[in-house]
Amino acid sequence: MKQLLKLFLPLLLTAPIIVSCSSDDDDNGAQAELNANRNDASQEPALQRLEFPKVKGGNSIVIIHTTNDQYGINYSVEWDCQKKSQRWSCYQMHSGNYGGSNSRVVDGYLFDEDMPSHNINYVTDADGFNYDPFWSSGYDHGHICPNADRKYSREANRQTFYLTNMQPQFNKFNAGLWQEMENKVRKWWPTGNKDTLFVVKGGTIDSPGDIIEYISNKKVSKSSQEGYIPVPRYFFMALLRKSGTNPPKALAFWAENLNEDHSGDPLSDYVISVRELERRTGIDFFCNLPDKIEEDVETTSVENIKWLWNF
Repeated sequence: MKQLLKLFLPLLLTAPIIVSCSSDDDDNGAQAELNANRNDASQEPALQRLEFPKVKGGNSIVIIHTTNDQYGINYSVEWDCQKKSQRWSCYQMHSGNYGGSNSRVVDGYLFDEDMPSHNINYVTDADGFNYDPFWSSGYDHGHICPNADRKYSREANRQTFYLTNMQPQFNKFNAGLWQEMENKVRKWWPTGNKDTLFVVKGGTIDSPGDIIEYISNKKVSKSSQEGYIPVPRYFFMALLRKSGTNPPKALAFWAENLNEDHSGDPLSDYVISVRELERRTGIDFFCNLPDKIEEDVETTSVENIKWLWNF
């Protein structure tokens, strides 16, 4: 039987769970006293991993997907139970999960097996799923952690098709600019033993101006009272790369969810600093870095970011 690693906030697990973390996380623990805004990992060690933003808690839960093999943690999601939407998915890219041939191992989209039944909020029936609200909504199932980033394990690839890893996206955005951004990130996939790329991705769901409309399985509605799932107006990616003893570097992408093809646009046009992304989203990214390092990488100017990432 597949072993599941799950964290539900604010009701934390009562005992710590040993998780598989990359070696790049180690110095974060050593300098924990220098980090005032880090996640509280006392009851869940995985929350200290560098890909994790500051968890919001409150109406949100965090689901950590694992595979029953040597790979351990696959990706994690913060799910907003009130808004019936994910806040972000985060994961690591390194030599240990590079490549593979398990592309799109399922045909369709799956109800999240790790979601506690009383917190399933795609439906009015709080006891369980009874439909996929994306169908006939006019929007794609937009993967946040892409299946193409999880080819190394059949189970890891399968888990990317959970509905909790989806956000509504216009097809021209999903198959266009968003896909180009994902392809670019894959070109940065580290293959060195000491290199890791930490990735956080999601869509805006908090402010009314950052939401296009709301969808249900039967109709698209402008009213949050009538609809169910918010359609993000903007999507983002936050990336942190650590390469051996080199200073870490960070980058953010920010793009509008438009029913237009912008796949030919220079991706450099969508680059912003992580600090600016935090201002726009209200999310504290890479909070587990020591404070001084976090400040340096998040406040790098856009011009220097483009130079560091070879745009």
